[in-house]
Amino acid sequence: MPIQLMDCTLRDGGNVVGKGFDARLTKMMIEGLIRSNIAVIEMGNCLGIGAYKESNSIAPCTDEEYLDLVQPYLGQAEIGMFMGYKQGAEGLPYIQMAADKGLAFLRVGANAGDGALAADAVKRVKAAGLKCRYSLMKAYVLTPEALAEEAAMLEACGLDEITIMNSAGYMLPEQARAYAQALTARVKIPVAFHGHNNLGMSVANAFAAYEGGATVFDCGLLGMARSAGNCATELAAAAFQRIGLLEEVDLLALLHFEEDELVPAMKEHNYHVAVTPIDLVLGLSGTHSSFTGLFEEVAAEKKVDLFRLIIEVAKVNRKNPDRALMEEIAEKLRY
Repeated sequence: MPIQLMDCTLRDGGNVVGKGFDARLTKMMIEGLIRSNIAVIEMGNCLGIGAYKESNSIAPCTDEEYLDLVQPYLGQAEIGMFMGYKQGAEGLPYIQMAADKGLAFLRVGANAGDGALAADAVKRVKAAGLKCRYSLMKAYVLTPEALAEEAAMLEACGLDEITIMNSAGYMLPEQARAYAQALTARVKIPVAFHGHNNLGMSVANAFAAYEGGATVFDCGLLGMARSAGNCATELAAAAFQRIGLLEEVDLLALLHFEEDELVPAMKEHNYHVAVTPIDLVLGLSGTHSSFTGLFEEVAAEKKVDLFRLIIEVAKVNRKNPDRALMEEIAEKLRY
């Protein structure tokens, strides 16, 4: 079945620098995602539209500044914001602000079991003409069956998509699969999965949720998100491409954006990248890291893309490629 990534770096990922990214990093990441054909983007401050104003806190940009910043990109991607259900209350301006500024969606969020409190917010988002997604936060506090019943109630309010949020990274793959199966059997709208990496299971859980019927997968560039991070966008894309999915994502463009722009920018914030772009390419291609230095030499000498050289050589020989093979493939890549 076709699947889709929703990149949440510009919302959840902002936790790694404070309460959100500044305008420079926000613009950089939106442009990098669009170039990579990742077209669903959640952005704004970490807690969602209206949250910091209501609590008298400060993010790098106000909601209005974030909304103005994304105006040039609205026709190139499906861009939206998270919204806590309390900010969707009657009389508060945030839903209309999002609609007036041309956002494609709001994603209402509430803890699992609190869906009845969020039903009115869902209805108001739909009444404003916006797509409404929904986050079942801390999904594991309910059984799969109880979570599915809550999802069905929210679907009846007009919801367009519902997300199983593994907020503490608690689930094992069999649990991710069971929750996805329960929801997809109960609702007709798309089911999404948001997996934190506290047990190192984020990619495995995404695969298991896919097997259970989920079709949308939350992710973060370089794994950036609260706590141990989210399923890394590049890892999700690469892993799913291994089984013939997400082929529309330009993985090499994404990796070069990260290598050339994002990783250096995040070093300023002392952010550690768990799996670097080169390590991902080695895993994707089945190339042992002991060959890295030789690949780098040949790529530099022949002036070809290192990542593409590794991938193409591995198609011929991933056991013991030598310089002659690397040079032969490099010559072909030059034309």
